[in-house]
Amino acid sequence: QVQLVESGGGLVQPGGSLRLSCAASGSIFSINDMGWYRQYAGKERELVAQITDSGVTNYADSVKGRFTVSRDNARCTVYLQMNSLKPEDTAVYYCKVIARRIGEQFYDYWGKGTLVTVSS
Repeated sequence: QVQLVESGGGLVQPGGSLRLSCAASGSIFSINDMGWYRQYAGKERELVAQITDSGVTNYADSVKGRFTVSRDNARCTVYLQMNSLKPEDTAVYYCKVIARRIGEQFYDYWGKGTLVTVSS
């Protein structure tokens, strides 16, 4: 089983910044896409940003120009730098990794989520 550990969530004022991290572990052989999703109360989870193994990125329109996704392949870690945060960014943020262990196929793995609250 691949484990994902997220960190970096918390309370921040509008206009502030936060950096989320998600480290994957568990005898990983290969990682494909890595990314971040968020979920508002009572709503479905939605894509925020993702990055492929070759570094190609994709962002939700609502975060373009404010958020930056990056990855450190040696550390099996994906980051989300969030700047100019708005109250509507308040949500639970989940890390997602598409990875495979030796002898297995690729699976989607999810973190447990970290709460980001943007409020004055």
